[in-house]
Amino acid sequence: MKLVFLDAISLGNDIDLSIFNKFGEFKYYKTTSKEELFDRIKDVEVIITNKIYFGKEELKQAKKLKLIAITATGYNNVDLEEARKRNIKVCNVKGYSTNSVAQLTLTYILALATNICKYDKSVKEGEWSQSPIFTLLKYPMFDITDKTLGIIGYGEIGKKVEELAKNIGMKVLIAKRPGVNYEDDFRTEFKELIKNSDFITLHCPLSKDTKHLISYKEFDMMKSTSFLINIARGPVVDELALYKALKEKKIAGAAIDVMDSEPPKKENPLLKLDNILITPHIAWASIESRIKLINGVVKNIEDFINNKLINL
Repeated sequence: MKLVFLDAISLGNDIDLSIFNKFGEFKYYKTTSKEELFDRIKDVEVIITNKIYFGKEELKQAKKLKLIAITATGYNNVDLEEARKRNIKVCNVKGYSTNSVAQLTLTYILALATNICKYDKSVKEGEWSQSPIFTLLKYPMFDITDKTLGIIGYGEIGKKVEELAKNIGMKVLIAKRPGVNYEDDFRTEFKELIKNSDFITLHCPLSKDTKHLISYKEFDMMKSTSFLINIARGPVVDELALYKALKEKKIAGAAIDVMDSEPPKKENPLLKLDNILITPHIAWASIESRIKLINGVVKNIEDFINNKLINL
């Protein structure tokens, strides 16, 4: 069996891929351009990829393809309907990064509450050295105990974030999904959560229903002292509306790990603001999570070989 990993650099340089050799003839490439793609997939049976797009034309070129193993939870880079027509199995890996994503969410909350990044910058620029007193009280800080965290997206990650937040004394609201009736009644109406939360964190998948779930209308409802955290997908938040809300001080600040275009263009106006923290889509990427991810891909391939794979 021939296997190819098309964008291995997406998992970093510190992950051992030799485990895939046990399945047959395995090749990997750090990156694969559109021009290189067809030649690399023309005679393989298993494709491993994180973000390479596979639509009708790409799948047509992969004459022997039987399985696409995605090294991620999200699978919007594959045309599932076309894959089914061609009897190509597609699988993802769920739950591998729960701890890592929840950890960065909590890190964001603490960083926003303490202005730690701004203080670090000020110290290294010599401001503390010039202070007339023993400390430097340039930026506001506040306790997060008893502050309200609103969680939108209550899967494994949302539940882990809830656990961590409650452990440090935060109050937690869980958003109701519009149009869904729940047997339990602990969830909060979406608008009420938006209005009453000190921090709002997003952990929902991207779909036609969640695209621009947070728009200028939602920012207008939020407290002026509140913060938005997006560790879901970039387009869940209207990026232009986010910029406008931050510029106008509609909210106190934001922290995002995802953007509409990744990597972002250097002229993106969000990169010029000082009331937003931006990290380069790393929430999922602790070393432990990436090892779990590789092991999950290996299990998917084993299940495929043994006719046990659950197809997307």
